Amino acid sequence: MALHFQSLAELEVLCTHLYIGTDLAQRIEAEKALLELIDSPECLSKCQLLLEQGTTSYAQLLAATCLSKLVSRVSPLPVEQRIDIRNYILNYVASQPKLAPFVIQALIQVIAKITKLGWFEVQKDQFIFREIIADVKKFLQGTVEHCIIGVIILSELTQEMNLVDYSRPSAKHRKIATSFRDTSLKDILVLACSLLKEMLAKPLNLQDQDQQNLVMQVLKLVLNCLNFDFIGSSADESADDLCTVQIPATWRTIFLEPETLDLFFNLYHSLPPLLSQLALSCLVQFASTRRSLFSSPERAKYLGNLIKGVKRILENPQGLSDPGNYHEFCRFLARLKTNYQLGELVMVKEYPEVIRLIANFTVTSLQHWEFAPNSVHYLLTLWQRMVASVPFVKSTEPHLLDTYAPEITKAFITSRLESVAIVVRDNLDDPLDDPATVFQQLEQLCTVSRCEYEKTCTLLVQLFDQNAQNYQKLLHSASGMTVDMAIQEGRLAWLVYLVGTVVGGRLTYTSTDEHDAMDGELSCRVFQLISLMDTGLPQCCNEKIELAILWFLDQFRKTYVGDQLQRTSKEATGGCVPPN
Repeated sequence: MALHFQSLAELEVLCTHLYIGTDLAQRIEAEKALLELIDSPECLSKCQLLLEQGTTSYAQLLAATCLSKLVSRVSPLPVEQRIDIRNYILNYVASQPKLAPFVIQALIQVIAKITKLGWFEVQKDQFIFREIIADVKKFLQGTVEHCIIGVIILSELTQEMNLVDYSRPSAKHRKIATSFRDTSLKDILVLACSLLKEMLAKPLNLQDQDQQNLVMQVLKLVLNCLNFDFIGSSADESADDLCTVQIPATWRTIFLEPETLDLFFNLYHSLPPLLSQLALSCLVQFASTRRSLFSSPERAKYLGNLIKGVKRILENPQGLSDPGNYHEFCRFLARLKTNYQLGELVMVKEYPEVIRLIANFTVTSLQHWEFAPNSVHYLLTLWQRMVASVPFVKSTEPHLLDTYAPEITKAFITSRLESVAIVVRDNLDDPLDDPATVFQQLEQLCTVSRCEYEKTCTLLVQLFDQNAQNYQKLLHSASGMTVDMAIQEGRLAWLVYLVGTVVGGRLTYTSTDEHDAMDGELSCRVFQLISLMDTGLPQCCNEKIELAILWFLDQFRKTYVGDQLQRTSKEATGGCVPPN
């Protein structure tokens, strides 16, 4: 059917096939028709028809989709036409604030694309597409619904400016993004923080869905500002532990005001979980602010305010029962150590109390082994980096890690052994069946476990001897493979992994002959277990223990047998010197 003959009803059928149709052939035809519509001279008039007379939200969505593709073309529409489209959409969403959220979002994306692509276009000595921020302020003076739309416009614009379009020159994208950063982004952040302060100053009626939505959209706007790629580094969030937020120097005054951090900590304590999680996400970015933004005294003061906030959260931990809050808080703690040195942390007045609270929080988290392994990763990262920093601390203030690191190690070891019986008896997913997570956690633990190593070694020797004896008794019993045997094998597998981990954590510049002797004590037990299993073949063959033994042997080889050894220990050479 020729497009110029299509009526509103026919266009709405096209929308149905495109967005909610289940017939694949009809959907393919609808997609072809959409492409033809975009190329048609009647495209704008058809979009206007759908927006003004369409009877479904999908009709409005089709119009927004067509407009988005139209304004994103490499060959742009005339300036006057783009101004008309922008103004039309602004008036349209202002007059119909109760549109379906996905329609509002799609239409606002069109405005954001027009603004970005026309950012440097001048008419009558004015940057004609930069007036959008002034236009948005009119929305903020209206109803709650209008205010939400205004905030979404700023949020989408910030995201669009940050989005790399690989079909266009990257240099042009950086030029636009840098200009937006320098001329507008700070004002947007200040505006968003002002809105949050206003909301917090008066009683929040979070039973009102619109009010709750407004708070959520403003927090998302702040997060988009803080997540902006300020220097074109395109930081990869998958490398989360390496992330530093390159805040511009012109934002320094905002970050130096204690009220800024207080605002987001207060929001966390005042809001329900869905919203408090966003407040914590913002705090993660605040904690990741580049060090060079501040002088040394300013940095110490800023860190002190962050630590006070951590203390307050841990003293009132109710919100951390929410998985989203818990995960973001763990990220927040890890980012603190990424950006600040242990020597700086111990100088904070609240440090002794806060490190105690963090240790208790970590122990509790490790004891609940079945929950949130992705979040525990951040806690172990924190402790790994704290302990790794100990040899380099010059401050005379006590770091207290010799007190708390052994508690973390003990909690990890005992919780993993205790998990085996629950996994076997309740037929749950075995953590050992996820080697990627297990190895990641063990590699983090290896550093922590070498702090006050005597305690770690004593615990492992005791547990290994106890479990090896139980295993030997079961081997000689007549019952054969029972639930008890499966539990014992699971515990031994964990213990072999753990011995390999602590042996692999040996560092040349901190190890002593006493530590090497302890490694020997532990390693002997694994070799004895190998002999015990060899004598009982084939009935005592267990894949999990064998995989753990391979892990141990690899760690032992790298530590005591490898070609790259920098120091020969007595244990590696047999523990004695041959006589002359």
